[in-house]
Amino acid sequence: MIGTLGAKAREDLSDIGRFGRFVWRAILASGWSISRATTYPLILAQMNIIGVRSVPVVMITGAFVGMILAVMAYDQLAGMGLEEHLGVLINVSVVKELGPVLTAVMLAGRVGGALTAELGTMNVTEQIDAVRSMGTDPVLACLLLTPVLIIYADLLGVLGGYFVGVIQFGINSQGYWNFSAYGVELWDVVVGVVKGFFFGAAIAAISCYKGFTCKEGAQGVGRACTEAFVASFISILALDFALAVIFKAIYNTFWPLKSLVG
Repeated sequence: MIGTLGAKAREDLSDIGRFGRFVWRAILASGWSISRATTYPLILAQMNIIGVRSVPVVMITGAFVGMILAVMAYDQLAGMGLEEHLGVLINVSVVKELGPVLTAVMLAGRVGGALTAELGTMNVTEQIDAVRSMGTDPVLACLLLTPVLIIYADLLGVLGGYFVGVIQFGINSQGYWNFSAYGVELWDVVVGVVKGFFFGAAIAAISCYKGFTCKEGAQGVGRACTEAFVASFISILALDFALAVIFKAIYNTFWPLKSLVG
């Protein structure tokens, strides 16, 4: 048993090392791609696939998140006479946590799996030149467009919460927006958007790495897609926790804590 655990640990450490080397090479290649105008059409094509085509599903996700939060929280706040504070709860939750995380999860499922499958298929069919030519373009596209998609999700989340809170439950519109403006700061929006850069980089790096290193055959490609999504999902949650701790420490250093129901 000890030998098995040792072999597994050694294999895992080797995978971490290979992934680290892959990320470093991707960073260097990305810098090279940015410096050469001839690569811009390839990057723009990936930005269209990864970003533009993801807008509808991201907007739908954001809208339903806002509406669900409104439905779940209204009764509790109304019981305390704080229903006009519903917008604060919804909007802070959406822009700081749920919007970025769920957008990243949707991208990991929609884009990450597709990248892994495409690169994996090229790899197992020995299309090495094709694999290398597009290897860094998805990384740049995810890095640049995930924050933009998060803004779309935040916007629809805010509007979805407003629709349920004001239109369906009859909360005073002016009070809803006044308390929202008081509780949601520019810092909250910036935190959510900055998280998108980290989430996008993690999704692209993991998905591309799994595609580059997948085993031969359809089963190998399918397994690589599954592993890419699971690893991306865990990475998103781990990064979200780490970034939440870091940004909270930064905020508490410069600004006093403000109550959301003040």
